[in-house]
Amino acid sequence: MKIFTKCANARRAYFKKDEIIIEAGTTTDEFGFILEGSAQSIKWNASGKLIIITMVEKGGAIGVLLAASPGRVSPLTVQATKDSTIMMISYKKILTPCERNCKYHKDILQNFMSLVAEKGLELHERINCLLEPTVREKILTYLQKISREQKSSSFNIPINRNIMAEYLNIERSALSRELSRMKKDGLIDYNKNHFCLKNI
Repeated sequence: MKIFTKCANARRAYFKKDEIIIEAGTTTDEFGFILEGSAQSIKWNASGKLIIITMVEKGGAIGVLLAASPGRVSPLTVQATKDSTIMMISYKKILTPCERNCKYHKDILQNFMSLVAEKGLELHERINCLLEPTVREKILTYLQKISREQKSSSFNIPINRNIMAEYLNIERSALSRELSRMKKDGLIDYNKNHFCLKNI
């Protein structure tokens, strides 16, 4: 791993909760893997309302699409949501043949395109969620996504209600009302952050 760290210009970076990792309007040739902590990509709409675009947990990647687009400025801000440790890797460096014939270098180069495809699909799912016309459909789209990821109709969501409302771009009160209605209608059951999809 020390050889890989050197040949790929990999470095550990540390960020406090709420600290900016990548700022909108800037460029970078680095992408990162979250070793500890979590992050979110965010933007503000024309009226100044915060919109959460993606949320990334431990083991996830950040900055992949931006690093693969040299010179392009970021349309989003990436912010730590917990104290985080991130392994930052130079995209330009992994494209350069490794003089040491490093196995780790080869592996990450092979996996990078999979990361790009995964991020593209993640953004596609996010857009689908935002485009849903009703609060109920937004909630169901999000819950079904988490259900697929955890491969179970009974699962824990990784966020609280306030963040869930921001992620779905709806008011906190509207979220609470619709969750209660969905429970009453027999579509879901929940207790705090544990949800169960029923008859869907």
